Amino acid sequence: MRRLRLSAISYLNTAPLMWDFEQGNAGENFDIAYTVPSQCAAELRRGTADIGIIPSAAYASIAELSVLPGVAIASKHAVRSILLVSRRPMDEIRTVALDNSSLTSVALTRVLFEKYWGGAREFSSLPPDLDSMLESHDAALLIGDPALKVDRRKYQTWDLAEEWVRLTGKPFVFAFWAVRQDALKSSRLDLPAIFQESRDHGLEPASLTQIAKTWAPKIGLQEDDVVQYLTSNIYYYLDEAALEGLRLFYQYAHECKALPQAPELHFADARPALI
Repeated sequence: MRRLRLSAISYLNTAPLMWDFEQGNAGENFDIAYTVPSQCAAELRRGTADIGIIPSAAYASIAELSVLPGVAIASKHAVRSILLVSRRPMDEIRTVALDNSSLTSVALTRVLFEKYWGGAREFSSLPPDLDSMLESHDAALLIGDPALKVDRRKYQTWDLAEEWVRLTGKPFVFAFWAVRQDALKSSRLDLPAIFQESRDHGLEPASLTQIAKTWAPKIGLQEDDVVQYLTSNIYYYLDEAALEGLRLFYQYAHECKALPQAPELHFADARPALI
């Protein structure tokens, strides 16, 4: 059986999910490549990856995918790593630069403006460099590690997950593992168990300590702050409440013409593991 091609994201918030692939034996069955969220989706669409941690928005436009159940990058309150940043108050924002490495947060930004913040703004897609973005726009959307590095004392900022939860009362799901159905049919691996176990092992205290030691100097945070982010700001479970939030996001994004209508969520079943 050929090794499955796995497309992952090189952000801090995916480090617990990748634990068994990087520190254990799970990686033996996969060829792993790291990229940004939008490219994970592109690789699944092209068929150059079999499994990817895709932005939630991508599921609405890629056919023949199954969701690996139980695992997500979500938030039940402030997430800290998805920020709208401006030097102006909200009612003075007319132009918004959108991080071009994002799909879901771009759609969420459009939904929040359309449904709650007052509608018509001009949006542009740019690389995630805050100074350059704010040179030509009133506000900038940043995701992932660049957002964590923002000195929020210098700007007005809106945490998009916090805003979504405040306005809807539901968690927000930013990403989840998805597998191409042709790869799922040909594999005998118990993919749901492999990815859930990797998440569980990555969230053990000893694992979080090691992740913090590795990542804190990379992104300029204290080790305790890294652990706090991974345990309090990110929610790694695709449970029923998270699924309700995900379905509401798909509904609103379609109504706002930010996404095509998403298909029903199709989940991968457990398979007998190779012996």
